[in-house]
Amino acid sequence: MNLTILAASGRTGLALTRQALERGHTVIAIARDPGRVVLPDRGRLRVVAGDVEDPASIAAVVDADSVVLSALGTERAGVLTTGAEVVVAAGPRRIIWLGAYGTGVSAGVAGPGAAVLESVLGDRLADKVAADAAVLTAGGTVFHAGVLSDGPVSPDRATVGLEAGPPFDLGARVSRETVAAAMLDEAESPRFPGAVALPLAVPVPHPAEVAS
Repeated sequence: MNLTILAASGRTGLALTRQALERGHTVIAIARDPGRVVLPDRGRLRVVAGDVEDPASIAAVVDADSVVLSALGTERAGVLTTGAEVVVAAGPRRIIWLGAYGTGVSAGVAGPGAAVLESVLGDRLADKVAADAAVLTAGGTVFHAGVLSDGPVSPDRATVGLEAGPPFDLGARVSRETVAAAMLDEAESPRFPGAVALPLAVPVPHPAEVAS
């Protein structure tokens, strides 16, 4: 499969790019600084300079056949909304977007603990919510991850829909590698088009198991 990875030079973006290559995919890695995408060139990796604040640089590599996976972060005000709008406008076949658990449509499921994110994210919260909405409206999948950490892919990982979301726990962690693996699973075998998915490091207990 041909995959296009946005923000490929960040820690999650690098995990996505490396795992995609390990799975045998061909990858276009977009980064503001292509020199930071330091991975073995296996003949299936093309690294290009691109910035969502320069729409032409994204449109140059994203087209109707593209499957775009975004690891775009919030280091610049408004960049997520801008990024989502630019990617949607480029018209890719599918979009798989990284968001944050406890924001927007997942806030109610995450419970009272999600309120912590309002103070942590500040004015970045509205940017995340607007970006997610743009991607979902376009039929894309948004992965709402919990607090990210370093480390390997969890052997017990699971991806669930909002209806199975656990309470938000600021102390819980999900590795970037686990999130990357979940996003790539969705690229290969779509389960959540037009919906929010939750990448978890451990399975969510079945309600009957909790009751017992």
